[in-house]
Amino acid sequence: MSNNDIEETLPIEREPSGSESSITQPIESHLDETEPIGPTPKPQKPRRGLWIALGIFGILLLGAVGGWLGYQAAIKIRLQKQTNQIAMVATTQFQLGLVDLENGRYDTARQRFEYIIQLDPNFPGATEKLTEVMLAMAKQTTPTPEPTMTVQPTADTRGAEQIFMSAQQLMRNQDWYGAIDSLNALRSEDATYRAIEVDGMYYIILRFRGMDKIINKGNLEGGMYDLALAEKFAPLDKDADSYRSWARSYLTGASFWGIDWERVVSAFSQVYTSLPNLRDGSGYTAAERFRVASIKYGDQLAEKGEYCMARDQYRAALAMGDDSSIAPAATKVQRECEPPTKTPKPTSADIEDTPVPEVTVPTDDPGIDPGGE
Repeated sequence: MSNNDIEETLPIEREPSGSESSITQPIESHLDETEPIGPTPKPQKPRRGLWIALGIFGILLLGAVGGWLGYQAAIKIRLQKQTNQIAMVATTQFQLGLVDLENGRYDTARQRFEYIIQLDPNFPGATEKLTEVMLAMAKQTTPTPEPTMTVQPTADTRGAEQIFMSAQQLMRNQDWYGAIDSLNALRSEDATYRAIEVDGMYYIILRFRGMDKIINKGNLEGGMYDLALAEKFAPLDKDADSYRSWARSYLTGASFWGIDWERVVSAFSQVYTSLPNLRDGSGYTAAERFRVASIKYGDQLAEKGEYCMARDQYRAALAMGDDSSIAPAATKVQRECEPPTKTPKPTSADIEDTPVPEVTVPTDDPGIDPGGE
């Protein structure tokens, strides 16, 4: 190839000097520069939008959770504050009620204690003090009101007033049966006469009459009924409620008498330990019923071969008092439950294997042989 061909292929500007270095230098620099073929790729931008969205969502979620927790905490604080306020008000009213009771202001004390029970039925001592107030009000002698001159004629309440004062006197004498008859007559005469005080008297009379029927009369059903009527006027105190529970257990055990001795024993085991002399119309006390039921249940267990359980029932019955009639049965079940251990007789082999101990006869003179001459 000639120089003319090179010049046509690669146009080069000639310098005036006409040297060859000026010709080769642009060719080499042109050959060394390599450029990629095709379009240049654009640089990728990071996905910042997704992370920003997630961050915003997390902030909103945390805000919602924090708001809910704060709301719950606020409700809890508010309820606790309300409870504390009720307790403070009830305590204040209770102290004021005690002062009113001590100073004889029974009507004010009654209102305070009733208000406390409305706020908190389980407030300690409120029910007992209300009962005490009503009893004090019942024991008060109602003064005869002075006649007043009125333009309009007033209703004649002399009959109701006389019955009311008679009921109060009967309560002071603890004649609960006569007092309840007087109150019933008063309600028939005038149902609106001193209604609140009469309700308080009903509660006291029914409460004490029910206790008397349960403890002294053996009329368990009647006593429970009186206590149920008293409970309609005011809550029962702990003593009255306990006696009602014992009466209920007694009647439950008596209902299974001769039918299911196990249930009889279970029922009277809860009664005789607390109130052994509790009885019903039959005259049987709770302690005696428990003793007899334990014997009957022990007999059943012995027939089934459950000797150890039968022994426990006989022991429980004998703990209530000696009874020679069950001594043979108790001895038998004790022997069957814990039979005596038999001593084995020695055999001939045991005798032969048993070594015979050597016997040395002591003497005063060690030089004398006891077996020699």
